[in-house]
Amino acid sequence: MQPIAVTVHDRMQDGYTYWRTEPEGEAFHPEFKPELTPAQMLALGVFGGKYMTDCRDEFPSVWFEHAVLCPDHKDPSMNFFGVDASKPLDYWRRKGWIYHEDPRGWFQWYCRYYMGRRCPDDLRQIKRWKAMRRHIAQIQKHCMQGDLGCRPRQRQALLHWAYDSRKM
Repeated sequence: MQPIAVTVHDRMQDGYTYWRTEPEGEAFHPEFKPELTPAQMLALGVFGGKYMTDCRDEFPSVWFEHAVLCPDHKDPSMNFFGVDASKPLDYWRRKGWIYHEDPRGWFQWYCRYYMGRRCPDDLRQIKRWKAMRRHIAQIQKHCMQGDLGCRPRQRQALLHWAYDSRKM
């Protein structure tokens, strides 16, 4: 694949350029097996609909055809499970979990990774993704399979990390 330069112009980054060096949705690290694509996540309802409202130009328009978005404010009722399962961005910053090239956090990293960007933060982000499996164990231990009303915050949190808890 011929590398593709992407220059970002949105509210959080202006003039940031990165390279897509892998085909879209392919060549993932062998330990990184997300169950949902970014487009699927957006269509289901994540991050109160607010997450991707000012950076559509960076990603394929098809991602936004069925996206559940709220351009004015975060609205947890727009999430698939209808609950707020997110910490504010400043919380993530205080913890040191935000990579400087992805100021919106993990989902921004995942969207860019999915589109073919590879960067020095990939292994750390994949490790964080794998750590979310602890929530899967809790749902499996405490919920009947298919009971989507059981532990909705944990289920929504898993959805934010590309795990599909509707299957559990």
